Amino acid sequence: MPDSLPVTSHVPRVIYAFGHGHLGLTLAAAMARLVTEIMPNRASALDLTHYRPDRF
Repeated sequence: MPDSLPVTSHVPRVIYAFGHGHLGLTLAAAMARLVTEIMPNRASALDLTHYRPDRF
C-alpha cells in the first residue's frame, strides 16, 4: 500500500485484510485476531479507521 499500512475493513458478508507487503507471514497472527474481532456483531478493541480502504 502507498502508506505502508494494511487494509482491514468489512462490508456485509466480506472482510478485507490485505496489503501487508512483505510482512504478511509476520503479521498473519495479529491480522487473524483483528479479523475475528471485526466480524459482524463484535466490537474491536482497536480503532481501525486508519486501516479502512476509503482512507485514500
